[in-house]
Amino acid sequence: MMKALCFCLLASAPVALIAAAPAGPVQLTSNVMVEKIAMVDGHQQTVLKAPKPVFPGDHLLFQTNYRNTGAKAADNFVVTNPVPAGVAYAGESTAGAEMSVDGGKHYGQLTALRVTTADGQSRPARPEDVTNLRWTLATIAPGSSGTLKYRGMVR
Repeated sequence: MMKALCFCLLASAPVALIAAAPAGPVQLTSNVMVEKIAMVDGHQQTVLKAPKPVFPGDHLLFQTNYRNTGAKAADNFVVTNPVPAGVAYAGESTAGAEMSVDGGKHYGQLTALRVTTADGQSRPARPEDVTNLRWTLATIAPGSSGTLKYRGMVR
């Protein structure tokens, strides 16, 4: 029997976000959806549903929407999303993402990161090792908006 995992984070609250270096009033909103395959008009399609409940193996889509409501551009705006502990990063995100495998202490491209195993050995980092994702948006013009995404899978 498969147990449902109930992450309060996934079920009702927005994803934790950290914004650094705000040069203007940039608004951030976030959501998490479960990606399911469903029959729609006799055809298989991927549909997004509310994540209540989630089960091991469920595919999740994390989205962070940003909008500059100010009169000035926001330069070098940083958005950081932690990957929830019960979720494995699936290796797919909006272009420009940097990853961390140490809780956000260091960032880089996944191919350049390493992790230390329980026996003290070092190995190349894998997607499931990712703990945080970070995007640096060079400029968010007044009135402009966008969406940052990453995919994960419930462990």
